[in-house]
Amino acid sequence: MPEPIRHFLTLRDLTADEARALLHRAIALKRMRAEGVDYRPLRHRTLAMVFEKSSTRTRVSFEAGMVEFGGHALFLSPRDTQLGRGEPIEDSARVLSRMVDAVMIRTFDHDKVERFAAHSRVPVINGLTDRFHPCQLLADMQTYLEHRGDIAGRTVAFVGDGNNMCHSYMNAARLFDFELRVACPADFEPDADLIAAAGNRCSLLRDPREAAAGADLVVTDVWASMGQESEQDDRATAFARYCVDAEVMAAAKPDAIFMHCLPAHRGEEVSACVIDGPQSVVWDEAENRLHAQKALLEMLLLGGIPDA
Repeated sequence: MPEPIRHFLTLRDLTADEARALLHRAIALKRMRAEGVDYRPLRHRTLAMVFEKSSTRTRVSFEAGMVEFGGHALFLSPRDTQLGRGEPIEDSARVLSRMVDAVMIRTFDHDKVERFAAHSRVPVINGLTDRFHPCQLLADMQTYLEHRGDIAGRTVAFVGDGNNMCHSYMNAARLFDFELRVACPADFEPDADLIAAAGNRCSLLRDPREAAAGADLVVTDVWASMGQESEQDDRATAFARYCVDAEVMAAAKPDAIFMHCLPAHRGEEVSACVIDGPQSVVWDEAENRLHAQKALLEMLLLGGIPDA
């Protein structure tokens, strides 16, 4: 009987051992690229990239990664597909997965990627939904590993909206064994089922300085995500106290680092002195989308993680 198709829809699709091996493999692939090693394990393989939400980092990192691996990435915008419009998602999955080797979907409803994966013959990767952003977390965890070592036992402060990034950090806390403190307004908490699942790995606070106290890593995200633009003014009022500024970073450990998945709005969720300051690793974090996703593609399409 054939092996079941392996998908990556949330971080919970990995075991703890796999997740750490994937990070070390990403670092090895990053080193190989810097050394000019010609490594093309995905020759003649095609990744379909379905974008219902636009993107810079997700598109460029997946497309460049496939090219560097010797394969091809096919960009499909909302104008190019019938995903969830004229054709049922299930039928789109049945057809598309007969023509390509993997599918990356960046969309709004998480239900769409789950339904697509349930009817796909090839691996499906969640490039972002309103509920989770697992590829970004692989890059974040790789970045922390490179700068400070294993994140197990450390403390992470997430300041801002209880959104897809917050949800993925909650999953990461369980997978990578760290403490997560979420500072958010009362009406913008993460989903209750994920709070319950995180157990004692996650605590909810109202004061960003309290959340950041003694933290090893401070993370934030935009106050209004894509599709929430009409809420911008109301959210700016609700989140006025939740800017990661010098005072918040001062509450963290002296060697704490700052991350943001980008794009960032200086003067809103983060001050310019923080994101452009010495504790910020956001540019390494952004680059590592490429390397972490190459490691992920290699694992899903080749059936394992080579020794780093």
